[in-house]
Amino acid sequence: MQEITGTSNRVLEVDLTRQTFDISYISDVDRQQYLGGKGIALKLIYDRMAAGIDPLGPENLFVLATGVFMGTGAACSGRFEAVTKSPLTGLMASSSCGGPFGMALKTSGWDAMVIFGRAQSPVYLRVDAGGAAFVPADELWGTGTADAEKAILQDGSGALVIGPAGENRVRFANIRSGHRFLGRGGMGTVLGAKNLKGIVAKGKEYKIVPADKKRFDKANRLFFKYIQRNGVTAGAFRDYGTNANLNTGNAAGILPVRNFTGGSHGRARKLSGEAMAERFDTKHDTCKPCAILCGHRGTIRGEKRHVPEYETMTLLGANLEIFDPETVSDFNELCSHYGMDTISTGGTLAWAMEAGQKGLLKTDLKFGSADKITEMITDMALRRGLGKDLALGSAAAARKYGGEDFAMHVKGMELPGYDPRGSVGQGLSYATANRGGCHLSSYMVGLEVILGMAEPRAVRWKPYMVKFMEDVFCAINCLHVCLFTSFAVFLEPPLIRFSPKFVIRLLNQNLSRLALNLMDVSLYPELWHAIMGSRYVPYQGMRDFYKAGERVHVLERYMNTREGISRKDDTLPLRLLTEGRACDADQSTVPLEAMLQKYYRLRGYDPNGVPRPATLRRLGIEPRHPGRGKNREDVF
Repeated sequence: MQEITGTSNRVLEVDLTRQTFDISYISDVDRQQYLGGKGIALKLIYDRMAAGIDPLGPENLFVLATGVFMGTGAACSGRFEAVTKSPLTGLMASSSCGGPFGMALKTSGWDAMVIFGRAQSPVYLRVDAGGAAFVPADELWGTGTADAEKAILQDGSGALVIGPAGENRVRFANIRSGHRFLGRGGMGTVLGAKNLKGIVAKGKEYKIVPADKKRFDKANRLFFKYIQRNGVTAGAFRDYGTNANLNTGNAAGILPVRNFTGGSHGRARKLSGEAMAERFDTKHDTCKPCAILCGHRGTIRGEKRHVPEYETMTLLGANLEIFDPETVSDFNELCSHYGMDTISTGGTLAWAMEAGQKGLLKTDLKFGSADKITEMITDMALRRGLGKDLALGSAAAARKYGGEDFAMHVKGMELPGYDPRGSVGQGLSYATANRGGCHLSSYMVGLEVILGMAEPRAVRWKPYMVKFMEDVFCAINCLHVCLFTSFAVFLEPPLIRFSPKFVIRLLNQNLSRLALNLMDVSLYPELWHAIMGSRYVPYQGMRDFYKAGERVHVLERYMNTREGISRKDDTLPLRLLTEGRACDADQSTVPLEAMLQKYYRLRGYDPNGVPRPATLRRLGIEPRHPGRGKNREDVF
């Protein structure tokens, strides 16, 4: 087996229209500035694709990129990134996945793939060290994700596949790899529009070797040590998965209930990780390599199933007032079969229930009733009846039928399972997240509620905290490792580990710049340098790591402003700005305007939310003129 030291920098560029491929290389400058993963994927698109193109047209690019950690054995490094223009939002969409495809692609000798054009008839790609072969997929068209993946895996060690939802251009269709999904923004829709059923990579052709093995082993041992002694990564998430957050969120009043009209419910505990571990005898079922083990599998309805994640339990459960975990598991299995994002599916169903209740449309869907939900999920996937409209998402459906005030989305993407009226920093994070209603742009709810390290309703310093976390999370998604490792790395410095939480809260409330800079994330760039060696100019330290994350975030924002995004779009559903929650006696709302302008100043944006020329120059981003074609309003 041949060895790759650090990274190959090879990019496989696939033209589906002509059924040809070419090879290009990631430059040393781009590798230095954008690291890998999300950063490299965005830069590849920025250099190749004009603004204004149709997300469902052949001009749209679909880019897959691994990070330099992939294949080295670094803790929790089995992740890869996909970036494209979203058919749901008309903006750039990025998604991180932990399935086996990333390892197969990297050990086939490729750091990234760029896919463009449209096949005349359904195909799948077979990738190995030599390039790509185009295999007819007519017989697979219409099959569910599990069967399709099984069929093409005979040609390799890791695959990506879409289901009928992607083929039918459901705007929030996703892509399967193992039991994980490229979940948000309509990734599967883009592949469906390209007549691409899937991709399988041979893998195991190359061995990835760190340039400085001794330095890498030392840093990686420390990385594992941090994860093993952290109460979140080696405790709650390992024991109960992401559903460990459910009881915490319910107690804090941030659980979405009945289309975000409530923040808690007496029956919600039935959906918690603790309850499911006891009821379904759950075992670990996780990504590889992983030290956290947050994924779980249990015996549900007499068969082994992957336990639904927190977002699925909240959006297809509590937010519909469904509190039977077996029923929510059924919905999850159906969405997995068709290849549909469970967050957008649940958010759109909740809007339809409320719209029906208010007489805006005719539907048998009702809060608290599982009847008709299975049928409607199928109708959405197959684009029939009312499902044809709901398959476009809650924003599009609300524009047609009314009810935009309670369509719970940001920039066209449905909100995940955290009500920001009990976590106002998360509200600012939702409003400014580049891909739309996203909790992982900065995950402020982690600091405000889960860890209790910041006052959830305080406004002061939240703009700084959101910017800081956005930059760090972007950098982590470029390396590319699991974002959950941040719990272990962020909390490791002694001043944070051993200080009482009320002290940290006071610091974050009054001296957040100091408090956040107590976090020592130097282990991430240390691992990067150990893998890459002296090939690249060494970073000075954490400052350059943060700057790389800032560069990626601002580039994505700049690309979105070329699609028409501005201050008018950095907002929240009216419900969150004007209506209190049923569980909150104070009837709190999100004071967004008090935070937004300060956030813009910290970011180096103008008052309309557009990155200033000086900001682009400081980060080394070369401005480009918008292209011609459909703008966001045409798509969204």
